[in-house]
Amino acid sequence: MALRSVLTGVGSYLPERVVTNAELAKRVDTSDEWIVERTGIRERHIAADDQRTSDLACEASVKALQAAGRDAKDIDLVIVATATPDLTFPATAARVQAELGVTQGAAFDLQAVCSGFVFALATADNFLVRGQAKAALVIGAETFSRIVDWEDRGTCVLFGDGAGAVVIEAREDAGDRGVISTFLRTDGRMHDLLYVDGGPSQTQSVGKLKMVGNAVFRQAVEHISGAMLEACARANVALDEVDWFVPHQANQRILDGVSRKLGIDVDKVVSTVALHGNTSAASVPLALDVATRDGRIKKGDLVLMEALGGGLTWGAALVRV
Repeated sequence: MALRSVLTGVGSYLPERVVTNAELAKRVDTSDEWIVERTGIRERHIAADDQRTSDLACEASVKALQAAGRDAKDIDLVIVATATPDLTFPATAARVQAELGVTQGAAFDLQAVCSGFVFALATADNFLVRGQAKAALVIGAETFSRIVDWEDRGTCVLFGDGAGAVVIEAREDAGDRGVISTFLRTDGRMHDLLYVDGGPSQTQSVGKLKMVGNAVFRQAVEHISGAMLEACARANVALDEVDWFVPHQANQRILDGVSRKLGIDVDKVVSTVALHGNTSAASVPLALDVATRDGRIKKGDLVLMEALGGGLTWGAALVRV
């Protein structure tokens, strides 16, 4: 019988510090009304000075393991999707592996910016269904507050810090549960629409985030819609058969634009952007955990996750939880 990658646990973590729009308005020329109208964001969480991306990842992972009824000895693959690693190297995943007490298998980072969790989930799925791992922790974790220009009102209002994690396991008796299809794409020709202007090889510095907002918005609506349709087509599933849509939480206007374009009932779209902001690779698993814990997403539901990030990268994953 063929192996399936089944999602058995989900967890998330948000730093304690909350920064409201009103607080940001004291630092840059903006207002709560301006931010909410253009993004839907009302507040975001910011990591403490002594919190690393790996710390956030570990907190979310512990909760995911608890939800799955697993512990470190059961995990043999750790993938951390992040654009804000602790260090240039080694991988943040190596630190997470050590902190959690995982002593077997592989651990590595994956960099696809805001699409990172979807890319990581697809990667883990391939390891599991080929029998190269038995149980994986797939984590999206970011401290974007470290690379945001806090004087640029066009970007600093958008981002927050956080982490989300899932446990997925290879099973032969999964029935119709598990990862059903994935779709991943990158187009490096759009590199300059969303990037960080620093790095070890080019500038020997970390750099700050730069974005051409209007262009990214147009690309997001177009490519996220296409990825969703392709993931469904690969699984021979109609879009209206999907129970829940869990998108990357970049901007409420993008979520609304995709819903209008595809005729999706907004009540089926999980939105956490108002309280989390854009947490990049963490946003999809964060939203997944919120909707799981509040009872919206139930075992057996068909869930479509999707994202777009710098690169540009985009993708979707169809999963029956």
